[in-house]
Amino acid sequence: MSFNRRKAWKGIILTVVSAMMLSVLAACEKSGADEQQDAAEPKDTSKVVATYKGGSITEKELETQKKIISFTSPDDAQLVNLSYFQDFLVKQMIAFDYLSSKAAESSKKEGEKQADQLIGQNKEKMGEEQFKKELESRQLKEEDLRNYLVKTMTAMTDMNSKVTEDEVKNKFEANKQEYTVATLHHILIGLQYGDKKERTKEEALKIAKDVKSQLDQGADFADIAKKYSDDSATKESGGLYENFTVGQYNINGFKEQVLTLPLGKISDPFETTLGYHIVKVDSRKETTFDQLTKEQKEIIKYNLGAAKIDNFIQNQLKDIIQKIDLPKTEDQQPQGGAQSGKAGSDGKTGSPAQPNAEQPAGAGAK
Repeated sequence: MSFNRRKAWKGIILTVVSAMMLSVLAACEKSGADEQQDAAEPKDTSKVVATYKGGSITEKELETQKKIISFTSPDDAQLVNLSYFQDFLVKQMIAFDYLSSKAAESSKKEGEKQADQLIGQNKEKMGEEQFKKELESRQLKEEDLRNYLVKTMTAMTDMNSKVTEDEVKNKFEANKQEYTVATLHHILIGLQYGDKKERTKEEALKIAKDVKSQLDQGADFADIAKKYSDDSATKESGGLYENFTVGQYNINGFKEQVLTLPLGKISDPFETTLGYHIVKVDSRKETTFDQLTKEQKEIIKYNLGAAKIDNFIQNQLKDIIQKIDLPKTEDQQPQGGAQSGKAGSDGKTGSPAQPNAEQPAGAGAK
């Protein structure tokens, strides 16, 4: 689901915040009926598990937060009852509660708009009945989810408003290569191919070497790509990736080849997590700050805002927290941990597209 479009922890800021910030914004006001429903809620008399300057977190609120994480980020559902993760959740709750309460009124209104739009988008994609069933299966109410989203979006919006144009420009200058626009031809001999068939590294390398030999002898790159490539995104177009922003691709080794390979030269087969690649870079052009799209600048700004929240959590939150008293739970982290995950593709078998923290999917695409 779209709450969890990309996976990359930054400090202890939850992935779902990243996905939320990429949503299209639209106005939607909270109704009086909602306010009446909130007023009718039974008083929370559960144990207080954390206190901080200006507020507290109860055990019931923590349990609701765990259910929200399981709903918005299913990959993390297995972690919610681990002690270290509960500590992370409580600190994140405190941070967003505190920051949203201190936010400007304009940020609070914008936070509500973004939260409502995100919920609306997911209802549309999942179907309203399915959305409702998913919430019910986790014993969640839509208002629980909305309250969480409003707080996080408000805090993020307010922090983003503090990012200056100079900060955005400096961040761009430090990562200029990420915005290079390239056109290339690509062949992948994948470790997984066809209808989820698999081949060993040795088998893939043998085929890749044979493909390279044919290309060296003058075979047409497009014809060979159509015959051999397991990159379903470009196979039928002869392996062509045209005018894409290099920073969209973060599979180790692939981006480096695109940035350094002499123009017109066919690379030797090189390995990534997907298999063996052969590329020929046709053109490469640097992007200046003035040439960035509005979306690209907004994403840089978002990342800087997220870094400010991360800095707040790491360096200032300790002075705000007064006490944390969590219930005892398991403390053994599952194998692979919270950051485990398989390198994948953009949803098309063998395609090396992996949006990174600086470039969302589609940013800068021509």
